[in-house]
Amino acid sequence: MSDATSTTPACPPVTSPDLTTFARVDALGLRVDAQQIWPDKAILFCSLVTVDDRCPRCGAGGRVHDQVLRRFTHLPVGRRPTWLSVRVPRFRCDGCGRVWRHSLKTVARPRSKLTRAADWWALCQVVLDHTPISGVAAVLGISWDTAHMAVTDVGTQLLIDHPGRLDGVEVVGVDEHAVRHEALLFRMEVRDLHRPAVVAVG
Repeated sequence: MSDATSTTPACPPVTSPDLTTFARVDALGLRVDAQQIWPDKAILFCSLVTVDDRCPRCGAGGRVHDQVLRRFTHLPVGRRPTWLSVRVPRFRCDGCGRVWRHSLKTVARPRSKLTRAADWWALCQVVLDHTPISGVAAVLGISWDTAHMAVTDVGTQLLIDHPGRLDGVEVVGVDEHAVRHEALLFRMEVRDLHRPAVVAVG
């Protein structure tokens, strides 16, 4: 019998094995069609679950012109990177003749090499677990610059620019510590002392 006031989540149902849900690509609007397992990484070949063939210019229907492959870094499995190779259709409008590529806004931010799930994972690693950017980059199999850009962009959008990020904060503490001893790089954190939360990083 479940308690309506309990914070324990309900037990999920037992289902047949499904790589799409296990890899959590269903939340991105994708399904896994095939896999390729390397000693140092896994590649999941994916396609879009829902395809919209309406022309963004005139609204008329289009037909598939060709397909392109986009590669994204996704959530790691253990400490092994996972890549998504996404098959993206391009359409030609039957009305105005325009050729366009299907939107991937549910998969990743514009021009991002990481999926939205990987963005969030990287941000949580840095903010909650205090993992250095170099550690996040190593696990995801990406460059330091790519990891830093993802954490900075998503952190700014979700944390720094959030209008309610200081709601409920009454007392703060300031702590400065070295995050890269060999380069004498320091980080300053402003923390809410009533709960384990970082409210600013400099």
